[in-house]
Amino acid sequence: MSQSTDPLKKLNVLENQPITVRDFYEKNLERLRLSSANGLELSDRFIPEKNLHRPGLALAGYVELFTYNRVQVFGNTEINYLASLAADTQHAAFLRLFAFEIPCIVVTNGNGLDDDLLDIATQHEVPVLYSRLETTKAIYFMSDFLDDQFSPRVVIHGAFIDVYGVGILFIGRSGIGKSEIALDLVERGHRLVADDVVVVTRKGEGILMGAGTDLVKHFMEIRGLGLIDIRAIFGIRAIRYQKRLEVIIQLEEWDGDHEYERVGLDTNEASVIDVNIPHVRLPIFPGKNVTVITEVIALDYLLKHYGYDAAKQFSNKLKRRLEERFRDVSQDRVIDWFEHDFE
Repeated sequence: MSQSTDPLKKLNVLENQPITVRDFYEKNLERLRLSSANGLELSDRFIPEKNLHRPGLALAGYVELFTYNRVQVFGNTEINYLASLAADTQHAAFLRLFAFEIPCIVVTNGNGLDDDLLDIATQHEVPVLYSRLETTKAIYFMSDFLDDQFSPRVVIHGAFIDVYGVGILFIGRSGIGKSEIALDLVERGHRLVADDVVVVTRKGEGILMGAGTDLVKHFMEIRGLGLIDIRAIFGIRAIRYQKRLEVIIQLEEWDGDHEYERVGLDTNEASVIDVNIPHVRLPIFPGKNVTVITEVIALDYLLKHYGYDAAKQFSNKLKRRLEERFRDVSQDRVIDWFEHDFE
């Protein structure tokens, strides 16, 4: 496929920026049941990567492999270890961490630090946050949040719709009718995720999630009409804030010289942030009901997901029939006999 007909080949992965402790605190306040221990929760210190670290070995004195630039998590193990030390040894063990530029400390499981240890953190301007969640659950939530913040993402111009639970992204040249098709689908009961600007993020190794931007949200531009608010017109059930991207439909003007897919035995895929997504090149012309075809594409995707491939079924049936090469074609009907009512 040439670059001129494949807008997905020109995608630029957005550069992730470090987040601040302030962002981390404010966006996880309720989820992690956080509270500030030393009043530095609004700090602009940067968290530069997504991984977490439990500094048990660093507290014990081994700092050769201390990944200090991560969020430092103090669970029961770290707290109990510090409590087992004499006061001066405890002080020295905790102070050892602050020879490095650590972003912040999160103390989990409802634990707390002694006042003298908190004073050390405050003197070094390191925020200490308390979470009432147990360590395993807190780490899960923090890892999920940070993984999302540092995941690769791209901006794709198109219309993103949830059709029968399948996330379908329409792409194509400007003015080809992406928004109009999306509007027709919404009117038929499907749900708009984003129009015009779609931010696609890779979650894990093989999952793409799409969402709109905070500015545009669920507004849609219809040429000749202007901007409309889908949520205000159709209600809350007509929108979604996020959806997994599962199928890409590329709208193209009909080209009689181009050979389009006729059978469907070969699954075409497009690579988006190194994740392969089913890719349908759909030729359009006046009078073609793209809305219904889109619904069929979604249902066919669900059938394949659950193990039924119509093209393969037909191919296998055709192969068996060709093997019966001496069969009388005149008897090759879809039914064995006509029922008596003759309708």
